[in-house]
Amino acid sequence: MESNLMYKAGDVVTLKVVRVSEMGAFLDAGTGDTSDDILLHKLQQETPVKVGDEVRVYLYLDPRKRLTASMKLPKMKEGQLGYAKVLNVTKDGGFVDIGAERGVFLPYTEMLGKVRPGQKVWIRLYRDKSGRPAVTMKVDKELAKAARPISGAKIGDVVTGTIYNITKEGFFIFTNERNIAFLHRSETDPKKYLSYGEQVTARITFIRDDGHVDVSLRKQKENAMEDDAQAILDTLQSRNGRMPYCDDTPTEIIKAKFGISKAAFKRALGRLMKEGKIYQENGWTILK
Repeated sequence: MESNLMYKAGDVVTLKVVRVSEMGAFLDAGTGDTSDDILLHKLQQETPVKVGDEVRVYLYLDPRKRLTASMKLPKMKEGQLGYAKVLNVTKDGGFVDIGAERGVFLPYTEMLGKVRPGQKVWIRLYRDKSGRPAVTMKVDKELAKAARPISGAKIGDVVTGTIYNITKEGFFIFTNERNIAFLHRSETDPKKYLSYGEQVTARITFIRDDGHVDVSLRKQKENAMEDDAQAILDTLQSRNGRMPYCDDTPTEIIKAKFGISKAAFKRALGRLMKEGKIYQENGWTILK
């Protein structure tokens, strides 16, 4: 059994081939007991091996919980961060592809958001209490340490990155240039759902003293005003030409109903009034 061996699942080790059979090669487990020898199945050999060869392998548990070897090595080491694909999700948790022979377990307690097969997420590889490899999506502190201040950028430049943390206020993005960008919820499309690991391309709106940046998915003010004005007209038309929102409506209600700032809402209202399309009366906005 694995517990009697000096090696465990998740280890990457160099072992000697002590015998070969039709099934594959057996590697010396170092216990002096041939029944502990570790199988390197033919299907897990990237190149043929022979007795006496020393091969570098990844150890994992087969379906019968026996320690098994593969020459397909993982692309991550313990403690490292990676951006990897979710292979599947079961009643026990998820399994993530780190490039090894088997997917690595992602416990429900280490998930963030609703995880689905095929989704790519930021992870850190670690060992659980039993000593087996596992991954966590809780990487915000580690990514913040790995990030570097943005340089040579200016307001209006575009950055691309992936979401690694989501809060009530918005989304934290690790960019392709290893910078940290923050996307406030008011700067997103309220009709579009953003999830962990999702890639986004956004415009820089502010550069902070610490080298982090604020970004927006919204268009520049003039273009955004057209979209906001159209959203107001759509709302009016769906409500028989009347809505209980105007210049004096509280900011939080505007954000909840339209997904934009109070300032953006007032700009769009002003444009529509100037064009003679709407008017305001007793706290209501009315379509002409």
